Amino acid sequence: MDPDQGRPREGAEVLCIGSELLLGNILNGNARWLAEALAALGIPHFRQTVVGDNSQRLQEALREASGRCRLLVTTGGLGPTADDLTTQAIASFFGQPLELREEVLAAIAARYRTRGQPMPAGNRKQALLPKGATVIPNPTGTAPGMIWEPQPGFVILTFPGVPAELHAMWRQTAVPWLQQESYGRGVVMSRILRFWGVSESRLAEAAATELTQTNPTVAPYAGTGEVKLRITACAETSQGAEALIAPTQARLMKLGGSSFYGWDDDSLASVVLNLLMERRQTVAVAESCTGGGVAAALTAVPGSSAVVPGGIVAYANAVKHKLLGVAATDLERHGAVSTPVAKAMAIGVRHRLGADWGVAVTGIAGPGGGSAGKPVGLVVFAVASGQGAVTVTKRFNSSRGRRWIQSVSVGASLDLLRRQLLGLELETPWS
Repeated sequence: MDPDQGRPREGAEVLCIGSELLLGNILNGNARWLAEALAALGIPHFRQTVVGDNSQRLQEALREASGRCRLLVTTGGLGPTADDLTTQAIASFFGQPLELREEVLAAIAARYRTRGQPMPAGNRKQALLPKGATVIPNPTGTAPGMIWEPQPGFVILTFPGVPAELHAMWRQTAVPWLQQESYGRGVVMSRILRFWGVSESRLAEAAATELTQTNPTVAPYAGTGEVKLRITACAETSQGAEALIAPTQARLMKLGGSSFYGWDDDSLASVVLNLLMERRQTVAVAESCTGGGVAAALTAVPGSSAVVPGGIVAYANAVKHKLLGVAATDLERHGAVSTPVAKAMAIGVRHRLGADWGVAVTGIAGPGGGSAGKPVGLVVFAVASGQGAVTVTKRFNSSRGRRWIQSVSVGASLDLLRRQLLGLELETPWS
């Protein structure tokens, strides 16, 4: 017997459809995005399910969800190919035939005309929807979604699996409809505080009192070199939620000290670039073990062209010497992974590219190349300005592998520059 049978329906569930999700070919970012979107509307969200492109298993998921929740949000399976089964499976499960929506078919054909292409015959199936369903227009693609109440007290919202299409359709159609139908219970607001250079356990220990709160709640998350604290508050209005979050945020920022660097969508790269833009200054990078990762992080931020004139990937000692001006004697005496070489690289790239700041990183990312004196995971960082250069040496856990060492080295490079720009200590008390 289904343990949920006979219970009153409540809250929302998310059903993601696609064999590629089960195979691990793509990351299920839609589930996370929808979870945040539902929370922002104050809609209780209790379960997520993933099924492949299989009509029987999809209908089994529908049977379970229809007995548990008030609102089911699905993604995937709305395309024109044979394995896109979502709409047909839903209609079949509830015993409702599909009907052709001429206005939807016309919109799909028009989209192809703007591309200068005839509409393939397979796209016609995307205009087939159950009788009584409301169309969710797709402003960026050909697959419409639908809002349908196949049985009293149970509503299905369907969306394509393409994230950009889902996001646009959700904002333009789903949000106004859900608000109009009063699905939310006030407002759930979250803010993410970001810290670099402090362990999750140490930060959680310092913030122990905050972690026991019930409204707002505080939850820690560890990443590659950083820790995030998510503050979530429930209130009747967004202003009320903000009022609950603000004092907790202030206390956590104070606890984090100089390891706190930003919130929500901030990154170390965006924070550094904003600081440089405010000063109208530029930065050039010289990289060895990160292979261009620091430059890639910086230039991924819009507007970086005004701040980053360029960078030099200098793996070989000859390149360090010829392009960055590192003394051959320093390379011979101290080796490529050393304080004198890192400092010379930062100074050299700053002068060579005419920047206000120079950032350099040189290290041993592994898995080979280490020695007793210089093991895998040893990385030296340097930042140079008109006032001179500073260096920091770190030993990262070699067991985490080459990519992890490279990734955390990118962050450490940017954090060192952030601290120099703000006049902060080079090492956090907890590192």
